[in-house]
Amino acid sequence: MYELEKQNLRLFSKYIVQVLRPSYIKVFLSEYLDEESVERILSEEKASVTCAAQMLLDKMFQLEAEGWFQAFLDTLLASEYTGLHAAVSDWNFAELEDLQDCRTLLDRVEPSITKNMKPRELLSHLSDCLTHREREEIRAVEDQCGCVAASERLVKSLRRCDKQWFKMLKTALYNCSQKLALQLLEPGGIIEEMCVSEECEENMDTMSTVRFEFTEDGESNEGLLKSINEISSSDQPSITAGLGRSAEKKLREYQKELAEAAFSGQNTIICAPTGCGKTIVALAICEHHLKKFPGKAKVVFMATKVEVYAQQYKLFIDHFSKDPDVRVTGVCGDTDVGVCLRSVVDRNEVVVLTPQILVNALQNKDLPSLDVFTLLLLDECHNTTGKHPYNNIMSRYLDTKLTSSAHTLPQVVGFTASVGVGSFKNQQEAEMNICHLCANLDTRVIATVTKNIDELRSYVHIPEKEFFEVPASPISDPFIRIIRNIMCNIEQLAKKIYDIEREREREREKEREWLSVKSRRGCLKYIKYNDALIINEDARTKDALDYLQAFIEQVRKAGYDSTERTLTAFFDVQREQLLRLATEGQENPKLQELKFILEEEYRNNDQTRTVLFVRTRALADALKKWIDETDSLKFLNPGVLIGRGRKSSQMVGSGMTLTSQKGVLDSFKTSDHIKILIATSVADEGIDIPQCNLVLMYEYVGNVVKMVQVRGRGRAAGSRCFLISNRNERIEKEKQNMEREKIVEKAIVSLQASPETLQAKVKLFQREDKASRDFESRSPEKPRTVGSYKLLCAKCNAFACVSDDLRVLKECHHIILDHTVFKRCVTNPHLNPRSFDGITKTQKMLCAECKLDWGIIASYLNIKDLPIVKIESFVVQDVATQRKHYFRKWRDVTFAMREFELTEITPETWGPRE
Repeated sequence: MYELEKQNLRLFSKYIVQVLRPSYIKVFLSEYLDEESVERILSEEKASVTCAAQMLLDKMFQLEAEGWFQAFLDTLLASEYTGLHAAVSDWNFAELEDLQDCRTLLDRVEPSITKNMKPRELLSHLSDCLTHREREEIRAVEDQCGCVAASERLVKSLRRCDKQWFKMLKTALYNCSQKLALQLLEPGGIIEEMCVSEECEENMDTMSTVRFEFTEDGESNEGLLKSINEISSSDQPSITAGLGRSAEKKLREYQKELAEAAFSGQNTIICAPTGCGKTIVALAICEHHLKKFPGKAKVVFMATKVEVYAQQYKLFIDHFSKDPDVRVTGVCGDTDVGVCLRSVVDRNEVVVLTPQILVNALQNKDLPSLDVFTLLLLDECHNTTGKHPYNNIMSRYLDTKLTSSAHTLPQVVGFTASVGVGSFKNQQEAEMNICHLCANLDTRVIATVTKNIDELRSYVHIPEKEFFEVPASPISDPFIRIIRNIMCNIEQLAKKIYDIEREREREREKEREWLSVKSRRGCLKYIKYNDALIINEDARTKDALDYLQAFIEQVRKAGYDSTERTLTAFFDVQREQLLRLATEGQENPKLQELKFILEEEYRNNDQTRTVLFVRTRALADALKKWIDETDSLKFLNPGVLIGRGRKSSQMVGSGMTLTSQKGVLDSFKTSDHIKILIATSVADEGIDIPQCNLVLMYEYVGNVVKMVQVRGRGRAAGSRCFLISNRNERIEKEKQNMEREKIVEKAIVSLQASPETLQAKVKLFQREDKASRDFESRSPEKPRTVGSYKLLCAKCNAFACVSDDLRVLKECHHIILDHTVFKRCVTNPHLNPRSFDGITKTQKMLCAECKLDWGIIASYLNIKDLPIVKIESFVVQDVATQRKHYFRKWRDVTFAMREFELTEITPETWGPRE
């Protein structure tokens, strides 16, 4: 039944998957597909709409239910897929075929057109080609993330539109007088936009032919392609007509040198400065590998942070978008929702990942081994040490290599700006560290630029380093004295609540010693006092007090128990005196120095672009506020770039979303609106920051790798890097880093000159590490006790459940199998309901007394209202000894828990909630 329809759907599937978004026809999915299939398709859609549409078609090919095909047509029509509905009804896809050239043009001009559109003005003119839902989504994006992000969302919708949208878009642009965007879509519009007049040609030494090429800013958020007018004449080794990617791709000589060993199939560490285009080299290696092993190649590119993943994923998508034989997809922590990585790998030639995704897939046997890949590309590969996910992956790789010859392991290529890992005092120790890194990555080749060093230096500019030592702050600062007294009071209170002395002996920290165990929950929030001390030291007392007051207000608005009333009272008693000190305090000498530097730099060059690195998120906000309130600096209109916070956190300084980060970077890059970017450590590794000519390190010092990466943010010719500090030891440490960088360079040269020595040390380290891993695997695990324990709320000590009622589902989800727990908790609708690992989140679970987040309520198979808890929300009390323990992770608990069994769920034990 329906064999003809299924045959035609297969025949025209390439058109359908380019248009159809499964979530828009969820009614059809829910009616004709099983629940698990629906969840998988909708989860896949978050990673790749096209793959999700293909999954849907694959399921439809198996349908036998009466009337499913007519229901599919009816749903298409009801969901405003009028073009696709007509094509499927008549089996005539000519009009959808005609849209392909329009999509190609839109892909080509997307980086430019999204910066020249005002999408809100266009939407009323596009009602015939965009659905009501799409228009509302675009408006919401513009409200939350700005015009560029909304334009990108508009382009994304048009790319999947099944109507004759191209003429409508041009008409809309014309009616809204958006001429720059319109010119890009007119015949010859690209040439007209890019070509320059003869006069400009003489003055700028540019060319009027249209050509795209790899550019100096090789890790640009705009992708790998730029117009000829964005490239200087020195960047133009050849003149080529046309717009095709394959015809235009041309590596510089130093990039070819970096890629040479990898092209020949060798495992390689590619070590080159920030800004030289290592990502371009990675793409070239990837493309070379795909051509070398057609139909067999499987490439995975890994980025250490979600922020970097999003950037690099876009580059891979852009690069391979014109090649129909190369399918690219990406999976990270934010999109890994019930995704089967094996099926993702099977359906795509290139997969971009965060490494923990791959670790999880290997641990869960979702992927049998690494031999499903033929090439591993590791960005920021210097992280392949210790317990980092990279090292976990490579340990599996090496265990397979050293114990079995039956597996064909993938080629490994790592990319880094520096291999100066670990601690070392001399060249011999540096060589040992580098050899250990090579052993972890199973490489015997370190590729650096030697033959074409002059060409590299013409593109990559190393900023001059200068040091500004500022007089130290007064030791007897009364603000510091008061805050430290409050912190001591908090510590004394924590001692009364928890027995923490033993753990304190193991976990002492210099400035945060007072925090020890109570830093786990409750008093964890009072780490804010330490942040306030940093703000007071590096910014204004006023900013430190504002930060504390905002935090205290948040605490009061949250679940406010007797303990927190006591804690906030410590602050309230001192509030008036702190206010007086904030009003009367003298200006911070470091701020005076920073003000002088900025005024001088922008007076000498009003086009200066600055990145200011700071230690904490709170300090970033404080310095932005100071600049905004300083008359001579407010024109800088500072932007702030900090890391991503926990999604559940609403606390002060809790972080930025990926969209917010992208918005700030785009604004800093494409306009004069933001002239200075204040950034934390999120910006020093991987994230591409546009060219700037001034890097300021404000009490910001790390190791050699961090120094190289931070300095590399100053990419413009004549750029400079300043360290501002009132601590001589920090300045000396940075000077030591500069010396260690030279030691690392000598160590690399030495190892390259003696490949036999490198190979011998790599072999030795690999055997030693393998023996160590084998010993650990043979060591018996510490048995868990079979006692009885109570789980108490970590905030108010309210009873939650006993350990005997805990069950473990799928080795990682912990369920309270006691229906009376609902009398001790309250639930709220989950703000982000979604499915993962076959489990569907439905509600948040909170302590009934203090409203502390205990976990989630979820459904599994046909079982509803399962309480899944997180151990960090509880204190565990031994019933026999009354001793209390705190665990950060479930893997750390010392008591045994039984596996979850479906037979334990009966109507009597697990009926509907009251």
